[in-house]
Amino acid sequence: MQNYGIHIWSDDNYIIDNDKLKINYKSSPAIFEIVKEIRNGGLNGPLILRFPHLIEKQIDALYHHFTRAYDELDYQGKFQAVFPLKVNQYPYFIKALLQKGLPYHYGLEAGSKAELLIAMTYGNKNAPILVNGFKDRELITMGFLSAKMGQDITLTIEGIHELESIIEVAKIQQTMIPKIGLRIKIHSAGIGLWAKSGGVNSKFGLTSTELMEAMSLMKKHNLLEHFTMIHFHIGSQMTSIAPLKKALKEAGNVYSDLIKLGAHHLESINLGGGLAIEYAQNSKQVHYSMQEYTNDVVFVLQSIAKAKNVKEPNIIVESGRFIAAPHAMLVAPVFELFSEEYDEKALQLKEHNPPLIDELKALFLDINKDNAREFLHDSFDHLHSLFTLFDLGYVDLIDRSNSEILVNLIMKKSIILLKDENLDTLLQMQEHIQEKYLVNFSLFQSMADFWGLKQHFPVMPLSKLDEKPIHSAILWDITCDSDGEISFDTNEPLYLHSVDVAKEEYFLGFFLIGAYQEVLGMKHNLFMHPTEATIEITEDDYSVKNIIKSASIIDILDDLDYDINEIQNILSKHIKSSAFIHESEQEEILHKITELLHENGYLNTID
Repeated sequence: MQNYGIHIWSDDNYIIDNDKLKINYKSSPAIFEIVKEIRNGGLNGPLILRFPHLIEKQIDALYHHFTRAYDELDYQGKFQAVFPLKVNQYPYFIKALLQKGLPYHYGLEAGSKAELLIAMTYGNKNAPILVNGFKDRELITMGFLSAKMGQDITLTIEGIHELESIIEVAKIQQTMIPKIGLRIKIHSAGIGLWAKSGGVNSKFGLTSTELMEAMSLMKKHNLLEHFTMIHFHIGSQMTSIAPLKKALKEAGNVYSDLIKLGAHHLESINLGGGLAIEYAQNSKQVHYSMQEYTNDVVFVLQSIAKAKNVKEPNIIVESGRFIAAPHAMLVAPVFELFSEEYDEKALQLKEHNPPLIDELKALFLDINKDNAREFLHDSFDHLHSLFTLFDLGYVDLIDRSNSEILVNLIMKKSIILLKDENLDTLLQMQEHIQEKYLVNFSLFQSMADFWGLKQHFPVMPLSKLDEKPIHSAILWDITCDSDGEISFDTNEPLYLHSVDVAKEEYFLGFFLIGAYQEVLGMKHNLFMHPTEATIEITEDDYSVKNIIKSASIIDILDDLDYDINEIQNILSKHIKSSAFIHESEQEEILHKITELLHENGYLNTID
């Protein structure tokens, strides 16, 4: 039995029991059974499953480890976490997040007007709201209105012009002024795909000279008492703790010096995000623990504060990926295995075949466990020779077809014969024996970071886990784009089972997709957000709640500003004017098209 690396990436959130993957919580339901129940309601296509208990688990872990580190080091500052809305703004995630975070006064961070409106509307009472990113006068005015509503809001300044706008709005509003934060341009760079978030050429933040100018402006306009926070961010998904420790020392010294320069109300350092999630299935890529992370953060900031004789800062984190990624998974049915078309019945052998065809047939008949590797390699050599002969006109299309079928039959037979070999042996053969699985989902819609950044996401089947998988798998999505593929990766090899999808359903789960993937999803081929459902698990059972169906074709077209009435009228005219459609069939055909317009755009795998 292969466990698909769940001991590496799942954080004990999933277990394998017999042949099924189960949720390791309370009644431990099988995901396969949950999916079957949802699909029995007539919902086809991919599904996004949300697990609120995993949101709660991540929030509890974050606060637990910081509280522990504070207690161990007798740290005098406060701790606060906020969730950056850019990571996932979907309502059933945000509402669950805020409900689970209520005991901690868990806050929200907004980077646009629409996100700030969400935070102002749904944010927990007495929980902080942070506003990052570039701002115009309207967004700043919204911040002032939030403060007037009694909300604990901080506007983080990304450039001097924003501070000038705050000064101007303050003159007009003459009311409650929001707290002010300054984002500092950290010299220390991050690592990995998001390393450019830090460093001297990073997009956001004030240089040392600009910090001095900001201090002068706030002092001149009596705003220093509202300056309470500095903020930095060196990148998402930090797989090593070293760059953060370096950045913390820099930020701690900036914090201390600003206080000495007159920023006496400065009390907080916002570390931004970056706390990593383990996505790897083969070997760990994140080289620190939560305990190490929190201990290092608290120790470094405490040491600098003591050395500079200033108050220990409150610590704020925006760990969006850490909180959101584990809570959601994508489930997609396999629609087809592409080598299944190669069957011995399809052979069209002649009375007199080219010698290489006869040799391939002999290899197929005589192959056994002892000679399987040798015969497999011989068959590939023969196939290449036959392709050359076909190009030169010495063999015909029937011969070429027979050679392809025989080689695929030899491949299948060799896999069966070698199925008891270890996966390393199969890995050595993978270049030649990959199986193509057509999966009913859009890579561009549901895992945009894989397409854009080659970010790996854990993948595994939901059933047949008591059987050894024998196919090195390539996954094809249903878009008409060659980039819609997850190729076989020898660093993260994926092996799947041989299955007849006409007789049994075979679902793949894609995990840790709760951060960014939904909000980055593209409308490639007009495949829209999959059907989603929230799964709540009790000691005895589970319940499926908040089902939101994937958009229908008619809704998709409406979203693109097509006139739906115009579409239906034109189609009706085409039907009525067609010479191939009898008048008695017209209404039935129009009704059928109307039915199809109300279905979602994914392939229908439900009879």
